[in-house]
Amino acid sequence: MSKQYLTLHTVDQAHPTEIFALAPTPTTLISASGSSHILIHSTTTSPTFPLVQTLSNAHRLGCHHVTTARGLGSLGNTFVSVGFGGETKVWRRNNNPSSSETSESDKWSLYWTLPTPANKKEKGDVWAVALSADEGYLAATTSDGRIHVWDLEGKQKVQTYETGASAGGGGGGQQDGSNGVGSGSFAMAVDLSRDGKFTASGHENGGVYVFNNDAGRMVYSLSGLAKPIRAIAFSPGCKRLAAAGNAGIIAIYDMQHGEHVANLSATGSRPAWITSIDWNDTGEYLLSGSLDGKVRVWDVARGVCVATHSETESALWCVRWLPKSEKALAPGMGKGEMFAAAGANRSLTFYREATGS
Repeated sequence: MSKQYLTLHTVDQAHPTEIFALAPTPTTLISASGSSHILIHSTTTSPTFPLVQTLSNAHRLGCHHVTTARGLGSLGNTFVSVGFGGETKVWRRNNNPSSSETSESDKWSLYWTLPTPANKKEKGDVWAVALSADEGYLAATTSDGRIHVWDLEGKQKVQTYETGASAGGGGGGQQDGSNGVGSGSFAMAVDLSRDGKFTASGHENGGVYVFNNDAGRMVYSLSGLAKPIRAIAFSPGCKRLAAAGNAGIIAIYDMQHGEHVANLSATGSRPAWITSIDWNDTGEYLLSGSLDGKVRVWDVARGVCVATHSETESALWCVRWLPKSEKALAPGMGKGEMFAAAGANRSLTFYREATGS
């Protein structure tokens, strides 16, 4: 059985350059591109998704990753952005519960910029980032294959996971930073499970690694994809891990035993690279975006694609489900699921479920 999603609205030319990153909060969508500005659009006040704030000159050379905490009941008070200049910035919302969403007392401002490593052995640039569900911890990958975990309140690094030769073959982590050489493959994707137990990373060599945060060590080195991994995501219940990239398929892994249990793939002899994936809040569906401009919705249990949209032939760099709103954006719309997509055409496109309340 297929599902129907309708194009709700497109913000044409939202950015002057390609849009590389999207991150939702309970009330907004944050977007970043090759330009220096980060834009914040309201997702709860109007079906035109108005721009409510511009963070000017956030990253001088542009921004390639933005992350927020995910899940039902997420606070929506923190997001993290990574620029092409190598800087990683933490932003906080000046939250005033008695104020309106767009008031000056409810704007985003810079909270902290992560320090540049002093140790020459730790010079790998930060690439992908993931925020914990409680907004307290940040996982950040590097170009030399490591994953650093930062305590945002304490403003300090509390864990480093190695995936290269210095990991000793079995993988591992070091408390309070690492002096390892970081000789692993480029870590292109990262995620933190919503229960806080696991960190997962995807790498240029096709490697997928899962670390136990309590034990501070690698628990799974997962096989199944031999090409670069560009997106990785834990299911809301933390029982499954999805990974995708240049192979053009989505691999599903079971987290209880570390087993490769399924592949999701589109028809065609040469599937396009998958650049972005995202679970919906029930864990029933996966959203994917790819270089051929197609957005797909996958029924994970059945292993099939139930909806496909191709608004553009340009590459899509990011797709994200939007949290369900407490009220309909317009009369007759209902309160069904919505998602957003963005990429090389510089526009933000919003979709809504055709039925549902």
